[in-house]
Amino acid sequence: MTGKAALVTGATHGLGLALVEGLARRMSAEDTVYLTGRDAGRVARAVEALPAGGARVRGEVLDVAEPDGAGRLAARVAERHGGVDIVFGNAVMRVGPDDDPRAIVEDYAEVNNFGTTRLLRAFAPLLRDNGRFLVVASSFGTLNHLAPALHDRFDGLSSLAEVDKQVAAWRDAVKDGSARGGDWPGFVNIPSKIAQVAAVRALAGPRRDDDLARGILLAAVCPGMMNTPTSALWWDVRAAPSPAWAAQALLDLVFRPVDPAQYGELVRDGKVLPWR
Repeated sequence: MTGKAALVTGATHGLGLALVEGLARRMSAEDTVYLTGRDAGRVARAVEALPAGGARVRGEVLDVAEPDGAGRLAARVAERHGGVDIVFGNAVMRVGPDDDPRAIVEDYAEVNNFGTTRLLRAFAPLLRDNGRFLVVASSFGTLNHLAPALHDRFDGLSSLAEVDKQVAAWRDAVKDGSARGGDWPGFVNIPSKIAQVAAVRALAGPRRDDDLARGILLAAVCPGMMNTPTSALWWDVRAAPSPAWAAQALLDLVFRPVDPAQYGELVRDGKVLPWR
């Protein structure tokens, strides 16, 4: 296939769907945007509901919690296109106030964290010149939301394997209840988001010079508070922007020149959020 290839995970609704629609609108008819999700029916319905015009949108089933799922899809994308130009890692398992962290943390980490590192391993090597790989995280993904005694768990990690090891240790501490007696926050979203940003930083370190020379941006991104049913479980989001509005700042990072200061960092509204 000719043209560019873009891929969005967790794209059947909300922010992911808004990112697919925005990419398709801004890209050309020769390009392909992959709309992915774990349920084939929801993927098909999401593709059908998108407006016509712009890039071709192609649905693909991808469950990032499946150990080989991202790798298999990456192989198909590489075979069809020879590489990938844009990746948004947006797949997420959501958690509500009534969920018991001990009961959900295994599935939660499998999607949000191991799913992120699987996606990075599978698709980062396929990035072409001027490519973009953006992992959707949040402003919780900085060390100032974590007790200082735990900073070294995620600071200065040099490989995705090291990130996975720390995530597994946190997951196990939540499962067996020992996290409650330590410094870990009770809200599982905080360590999870910090680990996502740590994964981006770990991969970005050795790639930085080569990626910047090739015009590639690898970063974590924060879309900000959005008016979604899940957010409404925790906060009053009636005045918060829609996912479609929030997607615009993320899409701008795709279509604007690379700012080296943003490489490997957590970016919100075009500004870098300090890691420490």
